[in-house]
Amino acid sequence: MQKLKLLVIVLFISGFLQAQDTTTFNFAFNHLALSVKDVDRSAEFYKNVLKLQEITNRSKLQGVRWFSLAEGKELHLISILKENVTTNKAVHLALTTSNFDAFVAKLDKMNIAYSDWPGVNHKVNIRADGIKQIFFQDTDGYWVEVNSIGQK
Repeated sequence: MQKLKLLVIVLFISGFLQAQDTTTFNFAFNHLALSVKDVDRSAEFYKNVLKLQEITNRSKLQGVRWFSLAEGKELHLISILKENVTTNKAVHLALTTSNFDAFVAKLDKMNIAYSDWPGVNHKVNIRADGIKQIFFQDTDGYWVEVNSIGQK
């Protein structure tokens, strides 16, 4: 009987101790980092195709360039590591624009191939909720989605 009482007390105390952790972290998205082969070539792609603004590389590391995304978010291009990276369309950077049709026309003018989700070239995907989206790859093969969520 004494052992049973002791076991109940230990279980009660251990449950009480575990219940004390009420820490919340409130995570928010900060940045996306991509491993690239040639940081300057990749930087030109993001500046010229997506018109992203380059910002100060606060890490001060060579082979790293930073770009501003909306609302204080950032894209970091890193050419320090030399391992090959493979990915597929399900792993992608998704951006929205209020000028979707003009962006698609720009890709056409720049001869940058894009497709819908299934992969039909030069076709705009229209989701069930009416949002338009296209997918294309950057100079390192990373997939980028541009959609019309930002369009009014």
